[in-house]
Amino acid sequence: MKNYSIQKIGRKIYFIRGYRVMIDSDLAALYQVETKVLNRAVRRNWDRFPEDFMFQLTPEEYESLRCQFGTLNIGRGIHRKYQPLVFTEQGVAMLSGILRSKCAVEVNIAIMRTFVRIRQMLGTNKDLARKIAHMENKYDKQFKVVFDAIRQLLNPPTPKRNPIGIRCK
Repeated sequence: MKNYSIQKIGRKIYFIRGYRVMIDSDLAALYQVETKVLNRAVRRNWDRFPEDFMFQLTPEEYESLRCQFGTLNIGRGIHRKYQPLVFTEQGVAMLSGILRSKCAVEVNIAIMRTFVRIRQMLGTNKDLARKIAHMENKYDKQFKVVFDAIRQLLNPPTPKRNPIGIRCK
């Protein structure tokens, strides 16, 4: 059994339209199939993938993601003809029903564990912020400095950047 790390899979999860999603090409690479094979299987089972399980990116969404990936390679036949499909957690689970290889099962287990871990991490930060707010209300204002410091650690300010260039007087 190949070991799929939560960190590696977690880097392939994006937040689009209010969903945590994975792109078809990333999933195909994990499943060790070509993207067109994965998409063909999805299109043959289109009724299993409602809008909250899978959707196609708009050109603007794809361009935004593509800019995050880096520059494009130059050459004929390298780039996509169509906008990518993206799959939510439920869509990835549904993929296990149409991709029946042993590799697909192992990958799906790893992906599901990654989604669960992300949910746990997000829930932990919310719980911590709620507990701090409760403690702040409970204790005297003499601890205000401590609570302000903790709050700054949870939400660090964005650093100010010095202007680039030469300053003339």
